[in-house]
Amino acid sequence: MAQLISFNADLIAILEGVTTDHFFTMEQFQQDMDYYRAQRIAKALLDSGLIFLSQFDKLTHLNRQSFFSFLAEIMPKSVDISAV
Repeated sequence: MAQLISFNADLIAILEGVTTDHFFTMEQFQQDMDYYRAQRIAKALLDSGLIFLSQFDKLTHLNRQSFFSFLAEIMPKSVDISAV
C-alpha cells in the first residue's frame, strides 16, 4: 500500500504544471486525417504510374498548404525515387 501511495505522489509531482494545450483538437485531428488521405491518394497515383514524381511533389506541396497539418511538418516533402 505504501508503494501505491508513493507512486501516486510521484505521479502527481510529475504531472504538476502539465497542461493540455499541446493536445490535438478535433479540428486539428481532422486536418491531419485529411492530409494523410490526400497523400495516400497521391502516392497511389504515383505508384500506379498515373502521375510523375514531379506531379506528386506538386500535389504534396498543395496538400501542405491546404490542410495545415502537423503531419505535413514531419513528413518528407518528396519521395526518394531510389527507395521506390
